[in-house]
Amino acid sequence: MNNDTIAQTVNNWGRWGTEDQLGCLNLINQAAVQRGLAAAKHGETLSLALPLDADGPQIGLTPGRTNPKLTVTVSHQLFTPTQGLAFNDDRVDMSLQAATHWDALAHCEYNGRCYNNHDAQQAPTEGCTIGNIGAIQSRGVLLDVAAAMGVERLPDSHGITNEDLDRALERSDVILQPGDILLIRTGQMQYFLNGQREHYSVPCPGLTPENALWFHRHNVAAVATDNYAFDVVPYTDGESPALHRLCLVEMGLMQGQNWNLETLSKRCKKLQQYSFLLTASPEPFTGAYGAPVVPVVTL
Repeated sequence: MNNDTIAQTVNNWGRWGTEDQLGCLNLINQAAVQRGLAAAKHGETLSLALPLDADGPQIGLTPGRTNPKLTVTVSHQLFTPTQGLAFNDDRVDMSLQAATHWDALAHCEYNGRCYNNHDAQQAPTEGCTIGNIGAIQSRGVLLDVAAAMGVERLPDSHGITNEDLDRALERSDVILQPGDILLIRTGQMQYFLNGQREHYSVPCPGLTPENALWFHRHNVAAVATDNYAFDVVPYTDGESPALHRLCLVEMGLMQGQNWNLETLSKRCKKLQQYSFLLTASPEPFTGAYGAPVVPVVTL
């Protein structure tokens, strides 16, 4: 099935009304949140975010994306000369998609249109940007594709198939329900954590266009991965990240990248539990095409 046919099959334009800007996040209802709360059986919390510093995953591959640069703007400044009370302030300069982040639906456009037929030129004011998202909390499900294939990490440039996802889902022993958020582990994050930043970036295993059909069939609310690009690199068509178009533009399915799933994978294996409460609200930058996030899992 070619990408245009997949696009027609998974297209959600108008599904939640012609003015909708949330896409598949509409699937997160009270029942989905309550499933997440019920999955928090042990009271154990984990952060899935990478540190925000100059040694982040950006190595110059994507124009304009820079790792965070922290600058101290106020240092030991006395509040009043007589009280001895002093303050320290700082600021940061970074790409909003430099580290662990969500892509807004308007991050990607196709033929000048964003999700739900919004005009891409008007996206910062018309909608589909990250500031419109609000809170994200639902049941999260880890699909450890690497472990399901019996490896520590997937081979370079392995394109994940729908059969791979089926195998990982069977291993998790979870029945997916509408509104669940998928976290897909390739194991690629191991390179970054070991200091191999270049190898982490490209080439990398990742998702493929056919996976859009799988996500659509299971009515998932969002998907995040532990790699740099979300899509497999090199891309399946040799030129563009086609799954970005299929997820963001056609489905309205928000996607996350650079999520650290290594500790989570180990804890899920030990507990034999692959579902959990996931809290992952993006920083609410008005009009932005993406934003950093500190995803928190409660097992």
